[in-house]
Amino acid sequence: MTTIVASIEQHDHRPAARHDAGPSSAVAASGAAPSRRALWGGRVLSGLAVLFLTFDAAIKVLGLVPAEQGSAQLGFPASLVPTLGVIQIACLVTYLIPRTAVLGAILWTGYLGGAVAIHVRVGSPLFSHTLFPIYVAALLWAGLWLRDRRARALLAAPSTLGR
Repeated sequence: MTTIVASIEQHDHRPAARHDAGPSSAVAASGAAPSRRALWGGRVLSGLAVLFLTFDAAIKVLGLVPAEQGSAQLGFPASLVPTLGVIQIACLVTYLIPRTAVLGAILWTGYLGGAVAIHVRVGSPLFSHTLFPIYVAALLWAGLWLRDRRARALLAAPSTLGR
């Protein structure tokens, strides 16, 4: 967290010692540990997304018929399905390790963005299929934002950082 704050302030050409900022300062607020309620809310939101993504990755890695049929409808050969599952597992592991959770969320955002593009290409229904990956990504990011102060600092609006 200190590195993020220091790099933000260094980018602004301000001194890095801002630990004396008042409690109304967004930098101080983003550096504060999340409340117990926010922590559990974040865990629940992240958990919902992780459960769905774990199930999706498992059926792909195992090469189950529903995964192969669904992928075929989207234009993917059945031989590629296990590879997609392994990529999902790598993203999941990265997201679940606290130190790399932000990187994991970024990787998932890319993967899920590709899913949106594929659904647009094949003409899937908008709210139930095309936007579903965005719903999952929103759960991942909202859960991370609630439980991780680094994510809060990363996603803080520039005006709240003293600009």
